Amino acid sequence: MPEMIFRPGPKVGMVRQQDGTVVPVPPGWDFFPPGDPALTRRVKAAGEYWLLQEKRGRKVFSRGIWAPKETIDSIRAALVEERADPSYAKRQHASAQRREKEQTAYVEDFGAAVFNFLNFHPDHTELALRMAEAVATHATPVGSGTVARTKRIPIEERAEAAVIAWMRHQTTGYDSMSIARIKGERREVRRALAKRSHELLEIYRSSNSTPHNCPLRAALES
Repeated sequence: MPEMIFRPGPKVGMVRQQDGTVVPVPPGWDFFPPGDPALTRRVKAAGEYWLLQEKRGRKVFSRGIWAPKETIDSIRAALVEERADPSYAKRQHASAQRREKEQTAYVEDFGAAVFNFLNFHPDHTELALRMAEAVATHATPVGSGTVARTKRIPIEERAEAAVIAWMRHQTTGYDSMSIARIKGERREVRRALAKRSHELLEIYRSSNSTPHNCPLRAALES
């Protein structure tokens, strides 16, 4: 069964279809907000449900789920019972430790991938190490939604994309730019800034000299 996705409606108990049509929630259904992944997974697996999402800018945010009240209450009660068992806390602690180790390992691997992508001249090794750490720290937090968190592309491509994104915000005036609301305009601005960033990186790869008033060095020393 395909996932049914709706937008918030004009009042409680109503939702909007993707075409804007307002429809009532089925009788006997209840709503719960995001925040409990286990409840969300089990309700979705139990049968029919409606996913509520809202788009803000270019991002889509989950607002919760509508599903039969009986299903939600039953699963929620089962979760309460499971979580009261002492063994549950032990499993959660073990899982948290495992995730922490995995995250630490990934940050290290990603930092190494960034350093390899930078490939700076030996005289700029210290700068490359600092930049790799800065980019990895910014790009790898769990749930950040950055390109570094995707597994759809190789880590080498993730590293390159993360470097260019970091430089766009740290070494250009992108964040304060007034960009016309014209389709494709923001993409063109990003492409132009990416070209400038690649050109700056090439200087550090091929030369032991430091560009005058370099925005990259300024960003890392601030």
